Amino acid sequence: MTRRLIPAAVLSVCAEIAANRETRATLDSLFTYAGAPGDPPPGSKPAKAQAWLRITNKDENVKPLDILGRLIENYMEMPLDPDDSWDQDRLKDRERIVKVLAQCELQYIKGGKVVGSLGAVSRTLEEFIKDRDLVSIDAEFNRALSNVESNPREAVSAASNILESVCKVYIAEERLEAPAKQDLKPVWSIVRKHLGFDPSTVEDQDLQQILSGLISITEGIGALRTHASSAHGAGKTSYKIEPRHARLAVHSAHTVALFVLESWRKKKQTLGN
Repeated sequence: MTRRLIPAAVLSVCAEIAANRETRATLDSLFTYAGAPGDPPPGSKPAKAQAWLRITNKDENVKPLDILGRLIENYMEMPLDPDDSWDQDRLKDRERIVKVLAQCELQYIKGGKVVGSLGAVSRTLEEFIKDRDLVSIDAEFNRALSNVESNPREAVSAASNILESVCKVYIAEERLEAPAKQDLKPVWSIVRKHLGFDPSTVEDQDLQQILSGLISITEGIGALRTHASSAHGAGKTSYKIEPRHARLAVHSAHTVALFVLESWRKKKQTLGN
């Protein structure tokens, strides 16, 4: 795994916020809790916070983004009331952190983790999932994001679980008969048939190709999970899953999941419920 440093823009914003929010004593305590290496640097609170994060970037024995995640965890997850004037500045701090992380292709996820962003498709899916409050899918989404670089085999497993979760929720809410086997392929088969994802019924050849590819992609993700992910023991064939493979699986899973969710919404609108 590539050791990722805290980008300069992120370092600057987070150091400023920490210096403003903490006393001298709590600033030292916070950095120590987060695992920042070395003794507290000298200087004012802003100078100390910036220097300590720079030291963190230089220390080869630590993972800077892990330390950053723990450092900002309370700022990102503390319950805040938008109507409380006392919390207004804290909400602005949170928005600043989210914005600067996004600018550097990073994002914060619950539990004190800062990870690489998977791009616009993932963020759109995340928003769509939150709108429906599908907790199980959201959990798998976060797991995939947090493991693409550090544990690609786990990320492949999560990519398949994202799709399984979408399908199982769909089957449950539509009161369809669940298959005896709950793996991806059988649950996906029920969902795609119920939503009309059948290439033979589509006149446009281009759409036929895309739908056929969609089916192959989904079944491929399930097969990759079976043969190469952390969900099953290794067989005779050894798969060396790299982050790029895991990223491909997660991207593909997100694309399929988003299409299913949007098609589901369209179906409900058409039926008037």
